[in-house]
Amino acid sequence: MADEGADAEAGPDAAWLALHADREAVERALSLAQARQRFGTDPEAVAQARREEAELLVSLDRVLTQIRAAEYRRRPGSRRW
Repeated sequence: MADEGADAEAGPDAAWLALHADREAVERALSLAQARQRFGTDPEAVAQARREEAELLVSLDRVLTQIRAAEYRRRPGSRRW
């Protein structure tokens, strides 16, 4: 949360890059969770990876929505509501 203010002060490009860094981190964690499900041998660890995957998919949706909104705002003549 404290980083959001720093991103806003650095300009729209810094915020844009931060969103894509967040997306990359979530996608990487999602891949690891899926691999733990696929190749895990402990049923509890597989179940935990499945729960993590569900949470990460929600996070990925949130980040992608923010990226789409930022892309729209970057276009010339875009409306703000």
